[in-house]
Amino acid sequence: MTEPGYPAARIVAPKVEAHFAQHAEEARRRGREVRVPPPDADTIEAIIDAAFWASLRREESYVPKISLVLLPPEAADHPLLFERPLPLQPDKLVKVAPAVERAGIHLGVWRNEEGLFVWGTARVIPALSIVVEVAAPGLLVVKHHRGGESGKFVNVAVLEGDQIKVVDERASSLPDCPPLLSSLLGFDSPASWIKRFDSVNVLVQLAVSMRAHGRGGLLLVVPAGDAGWQDSIVRPIPYAVVPAFAELAELTRDTATGTDVRLWQDAVNRAVEAVAGLTAVDGATVLTNTYELMAFGAKIARRKGSPQVEQVAVTEPVEGNVAATVHPTQLGGTRHLSAAQFVHDQQRGVALVASQDGRFTVFAWSPCEGMVHAHRVETLLL
Repeated sequence: MTEPGYPAARIVAPKVEAHFAQHAEEARRRGREVRVPPPDADTIEAIIDAAFWASLRREESYVPKISLVLLPPEAADHPLLFERPLPLQPDKLVKVAPAVERAGIHLGVWRNEEGLFVWGTARVIPALSIVVEVAAPGLLVVKHHRGGESGKFVNVAVLEGDQIKVVDERASSLPDCPPLLSSLLGFDSPASWIKRFDSVNVLVQLAVSMRAHGRGGLLLVVPAGDAGWQDSIVRPIPYAVVPAFAELAELTRDTATGTDVRLWQDAVNRAVEAVAGLTAVDGATVLTNTYELMAFGAKIARRKGSPQVEQVAVTEPVEGNVAATVHPTQLGGTRHLSAAQFVHDQQRGVALVASQDGRFTVFAWSPCEGMVHAHRVETLLL
């Protein structure tokens, strides 16, 4: 027996179709090559449906972790081809899942006269290729690739059971949108499609790494050369770093060309992992906006003479989201309250909060609203 259709796939497919059609047209207008035609709604629905039902199965007690990309084999660089293609069916996907569960490996899907099939695997895929990834049982992420070997994706939609979240591209153009949110959305500027600019975004990588360690964490980003942030920190700081740890700062100032690019990226990745790991320690990790590590395990306190933060604006960059004004304790526990207070007192700073349950919030001061703005961005980090 075949599984019944996944209703969310049918609902979201037309919106995803419109997204890819729009971006393919925009790419052509800018003179960029579009190697894979934008997908139609029926194909999108079929791929999401197969991925969803595969995500609910088990293979020897393991949850399948698969990533499906829609493209013909000739459009992939160095494809691995199966002698006998597999039908796009949940049981077939689950069987092959152990071979492709590592990051960066996708099962290639295309269509022939008999329907959709899996032709093999691909690692380097063209820009604007639609990817459907199984993040957890019943949790799917639809994204597109920006091309090249950088591994950068832009999330388009997230489906979890009957819940559908379509990313709102317009969020990056709203007043007071933090640069981190623009980078996460991936629609900030044409320059972001250039490999050198696209190769690394330190705060995005830090956010992803913070969320990945699963212990929760708080990262404060403060202006370089301004010690005012210390007015909001309990002294002495248990783990102050003297002199400031500057490896990440030095790497981001370096320029890498030719064969050195991969080595440089690897070095940045290691430095990011080291800094993000510190956020698992109770307290806040403090980083300057030039990426110098100042402290970790720091305790946040209300600045002398400053009122206690009573409300924050909260939004999520998904279609249909309505901004709300809430007390910071409604967003989470002590980390969220401390982060909101810090940004309220240090309006040039930004606070990144990862929860143990996977939620991720960016706190930044909003001059337009005259209050702290909490941006819920876990949808963009999956």
